[in-house]
Amino acid sequence: MVSETHASASAAARLKVLASSCWLAACLSGCGGSAWMSEPFPDSDEENFEPGALPPQPTARASASKPLRARPASDQKSDAAGDEGPRPKVVAHRRLQGKVLGKFRNTYYDFPAEQDHEGPPVALMNPSCHTIKNVPRGFYEAVCVQGSGTLDGGSTVSFAKRDCECAEICPRTKQRICFDELDRVRFPWGRGATGGPITPLLTVAVDSQVIPLGTPIYIPEYDGIPRDVDRTSVHDGCFVAQDRGLRIKGKQVDIFTGHESITRLWNTLVPSNQGVTVVLDNPRCARARLPEVTP
Repeated sequence: MVSETHASASAAARLKVLASSCWLAACLSGCGGSAWMSEPFPDSDEENFEPGALPPQPTARASASKPLRARPASDQKSDAAGDEGPRPKVVAHRRLQGKVLGKFRNTYYDFPAEQDHEGPPVALMNPSCHTIKNVPRGFYEAVCVQGSGTLDGGSTVSFAKRDCECAEICPRTKQRICFDELDRVRFPWGRGATGGPITPLLTVAVDSQVIPLGTPIYIPEYDGIPRDVDRTSVHDGCFVAQDRGLRIKGKQVDIFTGHESITRLWNTLVPSNQGVTVVLDNPRCARARLPEVTP
């Protein structure tokens, strides 16, 4: 769960971070992967896929043609087909490598910005019950579901504590959430459940009782789909379990897209709730656990 000049600079900074973050997602292959299960599930739905070659270094760019507004994962619906082109197909003639956990419900979450929201002021509280900032209600209702967001000044706020008595109730989760204001350089997209920064198109939120945090996972349905709205590069299907959420239970993966424009694109190509295949120990995604950052 500002002036026109400042807004433009803030947007440009976020796009620059997204580009470097996407490059990180593509280049982190080749390290040691997870080995927490020694055998595949006996009832796993193994399917035939052939992952493609590793993609070139991407240069993702988010669309700046209109404000990006956060949309809760539970509200997402597939956009009208046609605008995004045909859905990529996975070549199926070789057995999928790794430990197949079967089909998981797929959802998306992104990164709301205060400047994109309106409404009467609501106090965003920290765990000591001090006000971080009074923000528009629309932003509060987005960030208390998404977990992280950016303030007009450029700093990031991220989930810190649930059942915080001084905080206003989040309408969607019915929780009182307090937040931490984070260093914008160390945490440009917010903080995950491991204490480290989260990264668009790399971080997924999971039920850590099903997939331990820090585990690399491969999802073939995302292998080969565009990583940016201009379709300049493709995703390799590799993610890392770095976050969790109050409503993420059982077999579910909630993919952090960063921007609503990417949420819309991916929700068209791989619609929410249709189910995707989750695989552990696939050699395509062999990578070290990302270093944790102490908040």
